[in-house]
Amino acid sequence: MYDVLVIGGGTGNTVAAAAADAGLDTALIEKGPLGGTCLNRGCNPSKMFIQAAVAAEQVREADRFYHDATLDETDFEAIVTNIDDTLSGIAEGMESDYREKATLTMYREEATFVEERTVAVGDDRVSADRVVVAAGSRPVVPPIDGIETVDALTSREALSLDAQPESLVIVGGGYIAVELGYAFETLGTDVSIVESGETLLGREDPEVSEAFTAIARDRHDIHTGYRATRVEPDGEGVRVHAESTDGDRVSIEGEEVLIAAGRRPNTDTLDVAAAGIATTDRGFVETDDQLRASADGVWAQGDIAGNAMFKHSGDYETQITIDNVVHDAGRSIDLSALPHALFTEPQIAGVGATEAELRQADRAYRVGRQSLPATPMGRAKKLEYGFVKVLAAPDGTILGCHMLGREVSTMIHEVLVAMRSGSGTVADVTNTIHAHPTLNKAVQYAFEDVDTR
Repeated sequence: MYDVLVIGGGTGNTVAAAAADAGLDTALIEKGPLGGTCLNRGCNPSKMFIQAAVAAEQVREADRFYHDATLDETDFEAIVTNIDDTLSGIAEGMESDYREKATLTMYREEATFVEERTVAVGDDRVSADRVVVAAGSRPVVPPIDGIETVDALTSREALSLDAQPESLVIVGGGYIAVELGYAFETLGTDVSIVESGETLLGREDPEVSEAFTAIARDRHDIHTGYRATRVEPDGEGVRVHAESTDGDRVSIEGEEVLIAAGRRPNTDTLDVAAAGIATTDRGFVETDDQLRASADGVWAQGDIAGNAMFKHSGDYETQITIDNVVHDAGRSIDLSALPHALFTEPQIAGVGATEAELRQADRAYRVGRQSLPATPMGRAKKLEYGFVKVLAAPDGTILGCHMLGREVSTMIHEVLVAMRSGSGTVADVTNTIHAHPTLNKAVQYAFEDVDTR
């Protein structure tokens, strides 16, 4: 019987380390490499992959700044090898450090609950007074007719291909689809996207999703409003058949097909029901404001808890879990002003409500906007598109902020500080002195625009 059992070596590995450092007899269960999806199969490798694409794009755009430069060749295999070597080294170093902790025991097999606070790990039964469920999520592969007849990629396989495909069909139009679509296309792959919604990134503010979809159409062969109905082998490649809501049909051929239709929590493979752990209709572990599950002595965090499927929210939840599980602090979670960012070109960043959500809730609001190309730094960078959009209540409370353009993944952060640490009003931004001529002046101008309304 351990003091603390952590299931999942992604963000959960930090909880296990903190418990062991506090002198608690701790077990950590993780079948794969430590670091979980983000380090090994998600944000870290994808952003390294995207950065290689950004470098290629900058070379191709050099003539806009009167440089004579050409991109003669891309060593795709070297890009993938560098990503794998770098991140596997981090995971291996982490495991080596953890094995030196006297009060931490690692189990390198898959776990399944068999009763309250007890899991089966191989031939062992592992129990603890306090259990943290941090077993993450996995890609969704929808039941498309014929999907089992082809070697369909998910984000995991797409980031570890030995050779660059000449063409790629992506089923899905969300975050993973557009990021990988941008990277592959920029590195030289012909990319087609099939998305059932009317725009890509349908969860974004409508102005952002519509603007991004228009930009992406110049880059990819895009079929929005189409649902993939069948996949079949086609020579050395694959063929994806799709149908629109009005019955129109298209057929798209590619060397590879990538399924990017979202992710699902690993509660089913873990069999949380056997431990009396309640789940939501979508299969996530139900948690209260202290991340406690329905079963006594159990907490859940990260993707499997479903509060928000972002690495930064998982990191924040980790601190809450450490305080509550290791130090019995009774700390509550606060996911207000939770941002997100997409590392396409242009980048996308957002926080708070979208205009569609405010309209649906029948809330009064004002809108402020500022074009990035119209700012001094936008002109210096020769930006062709991009904007900052602010949504505020009549009393000046910031309700949401949405950005599209270069560097917006960084620009969003002053809005986060205003919403979370200041009074949460437009004045927090407009009264801040902004360095000139940074792109953040666009944030200032957008907030001044909403303030005048």
